[in-house]
This record gives sequence, C-alpha cells and structure tokens, in this order.
Amino acid sequence: MSWRVSGTYVESCNCDAPCPCRRIDGAPGGRSTHGICDGALCWQIVDGHADGLDLSGLKVVMATRYSDDEKGSPWSWMLYLDERGDADQHRALEQIWSGRVAGAQLEHFPWAWKPSHLLGVEPAQIELDHTPRRQWFRVRDAITVSIAGRYEGDETITCVIPGHDEPGEEIVAEELTATAGPLEFTYTGVCGFAANFEYAGEAEALPNP
Repeated sequence: MSWRVSGTYVESCNCDAPCPCRRIDGAPGGRSTHGICDGALCWQIVDGHADGLDLSGLKVVMATRYSDDEKGSPWSWMLYLDERGDADQHRALEQIWSGRVAGAQLEHFPWAWKPSHLLGVEPAQIELDHTPRRQWFRVRDAITVSIAGRYEGDETITCVIPGHDEPGEEIVAEELTATAGPLEFTYTGVCGFAANFEYAGEAEALPNP
C-alpha cells in the first residue's frame, strides 16, 4: 500500500511536565514519572491518501497504557477511528496505525516496534480543536483531553511520535480522562505535547519473475 498522512497531533499522559519520556535538550527520554504511563493520543489528518483512497479530514485517537517495570514495557492500546469514514478508510487507518504496512510510522510508533496488545478497534464520534495552547479532543463516551496552556520551561523538547524533526511544544493538560473500555483513568495538571506530523509509506516493488 502506498500512503501518506499529515496534519496535527496532540497528546497527554499522566507524567509530570516536561514528560521525561521525551527528548529534552538533546538527551534521550527515559522512565516515565510514575512507572505506569496512561495516555491519550490524537491525530487530525489534514491531508492523506492510501492507494488513491482519500483519508483527508479523518481523525484517529488512541488510549494507551504501559508499565516501565514490565519486561519490554509493552503497550496496551485502544484505537478509535473517525465514524465518518467508511469500511475501506477504516481498514487503511487500522493498517497504518497498527504498523501492519511498511512506512515511516514504524519509526514513530512505540506500540508498532515494541511488544503490544491491541485491545480493540472502534468507530467513534471524535471531536477536536487543535488551536495552539487551547487544544482539546473528545471521543464520545470514552476519552476527554483539554489543554490549559504551554509548559513554562525553556528546555528544547521533542517527541518521537510526531517526530523529533517536527517543531512542537510541551503543554499542560487540565483534564485527561478515559472512561470506557479496558483502560480507565482520570488525571489533572499532567503533561502534553502538540506538533504537526507527516508519515508515508510506499508499496514495495515485486521482484522480476
């Protein structure tokens, strides 16, 4: 599958800001603040396609959890796909976000390169506003994230998921809540990150007979 998606990204997790899992002033990330990391991640695809199928305007959200003390720190994750997409669009998004097709996302998604447990894939009503420093997103009856503002430190901080080459900003969430499914949690005053993203992959050529 040849594909490309780009747009805006917002996340929050229960680490203190700045999140110690990120690259800070060039130093690689390390252990999460509390040893167990709960989070919610949101992508708004501004422009996207997969084998000619239009993915522009669709949204993807994940709820996540991992433990630093579990061998390999495998991720457990729920994948929510924009209910406005059709079956073919959902199939393409699931393949990309689960790492089942080749592409640059395999360098950005820890749940794709590490052991992981996909707990479910659901179409959902996803609402969002990625206005800088006022971002919020919601998955109906499942996830709520709202951002209070920017983190006030002066460190240079980047995140692997949108990409260390993508300019981004550490932010602080006034609410991070997951209320449905196997991952449930509620936090306030925790870290977040916002950036643009762009991932792509090309279909591999078949060998000559």
